[in-house]
Amino acid sequence: MFTKDERRALLFLLTVTALGGTVRAVRAGGGGASAPGAPFVPPPGIAAGDIERQAALSRRAEALARPLVPGEKVDVDRAEAAELERLPRVGPALARRIVDDRDSNGPFGSIGALARVSGIGPAMRRDLGRWATFSGVPRAAPGPADSAAARPARAAGTSKAAGACGPGPVEVNRADAVELACLPGVGPGLAARIVAERTAHGPFREVQDLERVPGLGRARVALMRDRILLP
Repeated sequence: MFTKDERRALLFLLTVTALGGTVRAVRAGGGGASAPGAPFVPPPGIAAGDIERQAALSRRAEALARPLVPGEKVDVDRAEAAELERLPRVGPALARRIVDDRDSNGPFGSIGALARVSGIGPAMRRDLGRWATFSGVPRAAPGPADSAAARPARAAGTSKAAGACGPGPVEVNRADAVELACLPGVGPGLAARIVAERTAHGPFREVQDLERVPGLGRARVALMRDRILLP
């Protein structure tokens, strides 16, 4: 029975072999070698997108086949699903559940908090403890402000904030949490984390700097790109 790392390596080798065979077939069908420096043009019947797709699959297989080395850690509070798959016993479905839970409920902050993800029991947490690290700060437990009596007032405040949102850009290095919550894909929880990250580690210099905020992955930052203003 192959181990997970062996299966990944095998997948990579098979993908690279298939890609090499396709490229050789394309070149053979072209009637001979191309002139030096001439651009490669796939012959009729083979779409360039097919070769690009196989190349992308090969790169992904290579990344997944790269085993973790002693001392290497994966930041579970920031890593994307593909990176999480490098952890022992974590496949695509479980990696996706980890990311979805993190986006919905905030960073884990510790190995114990992974218990809230379906499919991660005590034994698996012990296995992951050697390879996982957590840079995020978990959300605070609900307090009196989250009681049923406080919900109508909180809902009214949210409605007021939503009504104050305009179409113009938001200065992420100066805006408060209410203004930041107007950005696409950013709710009150993420807005508070943006403010906390900015306070702790200084202003954001580039759009990509926002990815250091727990819960703000590349896709969400891309949604915000046209609505933010940076120095």
